[in-house]
Amino acid sequence: MKYMIILVAFLFISCDKKPVDNTATQVVDIPSKNITLWTNNTELFVEFPALIVGKNSRFAAHFTILDNHQPVREGAVTVSLIKGDKGIKNTVLSPSSPGIFSPTLQPKEAGNYQLIFDIVTPNYSDKLIIHDIIVYPNTEAAIRALGDTGSDGGISFLKEQAWKIDFQTKPVVLGNVYDVINTSGVWMPSPNSVKAVVAKSNGVVHFAVSNLTEGAQVSKGQLLINVSSQGLATNNLSIEIAKAKANFEIAKSEYERKKKLYESKIVPKAAFEKIENNYNIVKSNYKSLSSGVSGDSKQIRAPFDGYITAINVSNGDYVDQGAALITVGTHQSRILRTQLAPSYGLTMENTQSIWYQTQDGEWRNVAASGGSILSISKDVDSSRPLISVFVQVNDAIEMPEGSLSQVQIAMGNATQNTIIPVNTLLEDYGNYSVMVQLSGEKFERRSVKIGKRNGENVEILQGLVVGEVIVSKGAYQVKMASMSGSTPAHGHEH
Repeated sequence: MKYMIILVAFLFISCDKKPVDNTATQVVDIPSKNITLWTNNTELFVEFPALIVGKNSRFAAHFTILDNHQPVREGAVTVSLIKGDKGIKNTVLSPSSPGIFSPTLQPKEAGNYQLIFDIVTPNYSDKLIIHDIIVYPNTEAAIRALGDTGSDGGISFLKEQAWKIDFQTKPVVLGNVYDVINTSGVWMPSPNSVKAVVAKSNGVVHFAVSNLTEGAQVSKGQLLINVSSQGLATNNLSIEIAKAKANFEIAKSEYERKKKLYESKIVPKAAFEKIENNYNIVKSNYKSLSSGVSGDSKQIRAPFDGYITAINVSNGDYVDQGAALITVGTHQSRILRTQLAPSYGLTMENTQSIWYQTQDGEWRNVAASGGSILSISKDVDSSRPLISVFVQVNDAIEMPEGSLSQVQIAMGNATQNTIIPVNTLLEDYGNYSVMVQLSGEKFERRSVKIGKRNGENVEILQGLVVGEVIVSKGAYQVKMASMSGSTPAHGHEH
């Protein structure tokens, strides 16, 4: 009975209490903002809660080095909130995680400000300015101004994902667009990139390396072949050198004796000059014979870094002095020969640019490495119905001599239009699209209409405007993210 009285009393007291107003303790979410901007060196993607007087706002500032699209791993970031000549700032000396810096600010007055990010790294520094940043007097004002800050649509692809793959972005720009002739060309050796190495004496060929084959890499000065005269009854190198040395010693002694007499005006000038000329000839012959000799063999060395393009002898062959032994070439310079119908009217004057395609399918501009058009033939006949164009290419060309490469020749006057790198295009059954970066982590797949292709660039007739940023490497991975059907978990430590 005692326990029942206590229970009734407890229930009476509980019923007498007023209900709790849960709305009084409800937490109000502060709207957040995200902004992306670029300089020539840096992409800044920053997320932060709306700036409110008296409240700390923590920034998640994602810094990407545009050159290789990698996160900034070392450095300091200062964020400043400036109005007129007054403001506040905060500096963090290192990223909280690779690429992400987390400074905080507590605004003192409402108003319109500039938000400035200064980044200093071991390799470079940069300044990024965001204009018209509003500081609100209270949370209610921020909510009224910004409203719901939910998902803004688009394809989500986080910075942490982009930093882990071969990823790159490019701005859409205005550039020159030319009419082009699509053709092909054949790779030929440049005159200064190939050298035939000849025997400097008679003798028997002995290969100095076991892998002396066409295509083998060689280094400048590397010993390739010994030409030996050992055992030969005639044209024996050792005997020839010994004779040359003896003649040199005799001529040298005669020259030095006559020189003293000439200086003492005992020997006339004409007689001394005859002795001097004979001495120089004998000296040159001796040095030529003895140069590059080891034992009784003449050493044949590679004239420069390159590879063997031809071997004209076999191990053990007998060769005469002057015989071509091997040919050494280099990838560093080539001639590209292409042929065209004369109806194109191509001349040195109206040719504007030439692009060729590498073995990896990339387009390169000949002029980018200092190459140029060497000549354009002018005459045709029944046996030669096409004109030939010879182009000096100074890039390292890995394709074999005689192989084909796709070529584009730009001619005439250029027009100005929107262009993008051709490798940014995604193709589906003849329809083209690109991945447009809407913000730091939001992308959109957009259809485009293309025009003329000029080597590495393509003209855009519809779908993009100058200044927009598109994905030039990694577009396929962004496309796959759009097909996954879910948004990846965010990896930032906010």
